[in-house]
Amino acid sequence: MEEDSSERAKEATGTLAAYYREETQVNEEVEERDPESNSSLHQPLLKRNKTLSSNPLALVGTKVSHIESLDYEINENDLFKQDWRSRSKVQVLQYIFSKWTLACLVGLLTGLIATLINLAVENIAGYKLLAVVGFIKKQRYLTGLIYLTGVNFGLTLIAAVLCVCFAPTAAGPGIPEIKAYLNGVDTPNMFGATTLIVKIIGSIGAVSAGLDLGKEGPLVHIGSCIASLLGQGGPDNYRINWRWLRYFNNDRDRRDLITCGASSGVCAAFRAPVGGVLFSLEEVATWWRSALLWRTFFSTAVVVVVLRAFIEICNSGKCGLFGKGGLIMFDVSNVIVRYHVMDVVPVTIIGIIGGLLGSLYNHVLHKVLRLYNLINQKGKIHKLLLSVTVSIFTSVCLYCLPFLAKCQLCDPDITETCRTNGRSGYYKQFNCPNGYYNDLATILLTTNDDAVRKLFSSNTPNEFQPLSLLIFFALYCILGLITFGIAVPSGLFLPIILIGAAYGRLLGISMGSYSTIDPGLYAVLGAASLMAGSMRMTVSLCVIFLELTNNLLLLPITMIVLLIAKTVGDCFNPSIYEIILELKGLPFLDAHPEPWMRNLTVGELADAKPPVVTLNGVEKVSRIVDVLRNTTHNGFPVVDDGVVPPTGLALGATETHGLILRAHLLQALKKKFFLPEKRRTEEWEVREKFTWVELAEREGRIEEVAVTSDEMEMYIDLHPLTNSTPYTVMESISVAKAMVLFRGVGLRHLLIVPKYEAAGASPVIGILTRQDLRAYNILSAFPHLDRSKGGGKN
Repeated sequence: MEEDSSERAKEATGTLAAYYREETQVNEEVEERDPESNSSLHQPLLKRNKTLSSNPLALVGTKVSHIESLDYEINENDLFKQDWRSRSKVQVLQYIFSKWTLACLVGLLTGLIATLINLAVENIAGYKLLAVVGFIKKQRYLTGLIYLTGVNFGLTLIAAVLCVCFAPTAAGPGIPEIKAYLNGVDTPNMFGATTLIVKIIGSIGAVSAGLDLGKEGPLVHIGSCIASLLGQGGPDNYRINWRWLRYFNNDRDRRDLITCGASSGVCAAFRAPVGGVLFSLEEVATWWRSALLWRTFFSTAVVVVVLRAFIEICNSGKCGLFGKGGLIMFDVSNVIVRYHVMDVVPVTIIGIIGGLLGSLYNHVLHKVLRLYNLINQKGKIHKLLLSVTVSIFTSVCLYCLPFLAKCQLCDPDITETCRTNGRSGYYKQFNCPNGYYNDLATILLTTNDDAVRKLFSSNTPNEFQPLSLLIFFALYCILGLITFGIAVPSGLFLPIILIGAAYGRLLGISMGSYSTIDPGLYAVLGAASLMAGSMRMTVSLCVIFLELTNNLLLLPITMIVLLIAKTVGDCFNPSIYEIILELKGLPFLDAHPEPWMRNLTVGELADAKPPVVTLNGVEKVSRIVDVLRNTTHNGFPVVDDGVVPPTGLALGATETHGLILRAHLLQALKKKFFLPEKRRTEEWEVREKFTWVELAEREGRIEEVAVTSDEMEMYIDLHPLTNSTPYTVMESISVAKAMVLFRGVGLRHLLIVPKYEAAGASPVIGILTRQDLRAYNILSAFPHLDRSKGGGKN
């Protein structure tokens, strides 16, 4: 068994490292196991050269993990129907009240933790930077370099050790995994208590270390972890078994809570409640409805209330060193917007540049992440070495590059004190004489939040020299590419915003008298264009920037920039999150099927798979145990032969009763739901053994179930546990149409029924799973598909 697991891990690693191979290599044979395509029970007489196989393993948190789908479909078995009929009005109200209570708690806790992270980052980074500028003021330049590098090294090491040794899934932003989860992929260990704690501490350490990363992505993951833990009553080993929590012991309600958590995380990062809701709707959520819209908006509203309360406290100077610092990021509400019709030309240019740079950024980052995957696979020491190496390089660059900039005379019109070595942000004197400041040190030797504020500042056209902005732009392009992917919690938003703001302000300075737009506004538009060019967001991003700037006059030009940047970026490659999903091997189903899928039927996919394994309505225990031990299927059609049909049909008809899950079969074996004779059970017999809450549990393996030889000869009535209303499609339906149904409803299994049923033939000819509908797996099984002609075969 250990050798088999090792071989499968090697196969998965090899597949992940070559996910973007050339189309001519698709014809190579792929020897992988599919949990829904096991052929150990039924061997076809004529073997195919190609079978529809897929990879059930993925790289999640730099660990090879088994991937399964979630059960978002309502399992309408007899127990569910009985419970639904017996619910009183009080229980229904309790269920509704519990949903809103949990939504409120998600927003409250996310807001509190976001405040804690911001205050910790500002104070840790603040004292560090004050010490550094103190050394520089005393002309102890080498001591300052050693101190900055050493402190950043220690903070990065703490964050990396926590991620590598305790919670590998806490590394990175977590947004791709959340997006996959809401799409129906069960991403292992993504929402545990350990992951949450490591994410919080690791984010504080990594951001305080001055690395080119943000806390926005980690805040989305933190909000999702909070929602998941609240929904299940706490960590796995210490769950609270309250009666009202039993309603949320299913994948559907957990999905809704995690959606609220993701929205709350975005709101906590940008103080943008509407933008947080739209971010979940546009970027991460696959399935949506109006009731969920209300609850997510309620969660983000609670976050805003919490943050606003702490803003009032911090404005009174009770938040430590940086009382008026960046508790809420990018507060640029003082931007003055002036533009005319002719300014559409530079706005269009900045949108095109954002699309081109965004797609180029995605392309290079993809190459870097593939290289980092190879390094991370060598072990924990290599992960730590990679992280601290990036930290040392970042510290040296941040400290040394300001010496290349020329000192600038303080502008007497600026209301802020020019020489401010004694506080955070604003102008850094660095190595300049009194009355002068170093513009490059102002945006390098500070927190990333303050750097964004300075780049976004208005009415300061001569604040930064073009050379300083060019150096900043080049440096953060390099740092953004090499920092994302190391073993620390990191976000993509802030690096992209910094890069975009730098080239936007540089473009604004170069336009000079040709445009009436303020350079600070150019920086805002540059950040928006690069985010749209890389992440391909439009509506949510537009609302987020409007909520940040608090100025509706930005709406027209922001919309133009976002639309142009996204259109240009889509011409070259997918969004950065889609690239990460592919690299991690997560079987994400896109909203738009490939055009060639319309000329391929699900019946052809069923022919490429081994025969489906069916069970009888009243099945022998030995048969069930044999099926569970010799297959890895997670769903089995339940078929009854010789059923007395309704009037007008032939006698001895075959009935498809429904679909039973592997987890429910294990529950039946564990509960010893055995019958000495072959018969149907009564309703009271079932209710004595099972509750619908127990059927929501998915843990367990057949190896953990002990069945005696006498019990093997007994029977189990599967009818009460079977989902009697599974989704089915005819074999003649196209793969594209089946994929849209599968993704839209959030299915785990889709039964294929024959268009013409021969006498004695099975009423179910196959089962489609998530892995079967992925384009990569289909092309491996059908190498002769002519994609240039919409999918027709050669």
